[in-house]
Amino acid sequence: MIQIIIINGPNLNLLGVRQPEIYGRKSFEEYFTELEAEFSDFNLHYYQSNHEGDLIDKIHSVGYRFDGIILNAGGFTHTSIAIADALRAITTPVVEVHLTNIYEREAYRHTNYIKESAVQSIVGKGLNGYKEAIEYLRDHIIKY
Repeated sequence: MIQIIIINGPNLNLLGVRQPEIYGRKSFEEYFTELEAEFSDFNLHYYQSNHEGDLIDKIHSVGYRFDGIILNAGGFTHTSIAIADALRAITTPVVEVHLTNIYEREAYRHTNYIKESAVQSIVGKGLNGYKEAIEYLRDHIIKY
């Protein structure tokens, strides 16, 4: 069975309560249940951490054995060369997701260390960006 992991970075554990006018009112756990139902032919996994090293460790642990990674590095997108290096070190394809369009927000969010290591970047689609990322992996990357 095809294995895909969604890795969420800092503050994404607060989806549903954090700035709902920007990020919505649904928790990621609620949304993940919907994804599992819709993509029942995939073995979906989910991991979230607010700690850069934990995210790097998870990328290392799945980066040679999973079929796809969907990464929302949150604020680390704009600051973490270490996460970008971890992505360059692995063989599993990565799709980058951001709930908002980071290129239409504050200037500091326009710096993106993750994008060049990703096979696709999906921004500004809200939670549906994760669904689009799974579909992208299914349709363009993963061979059944």
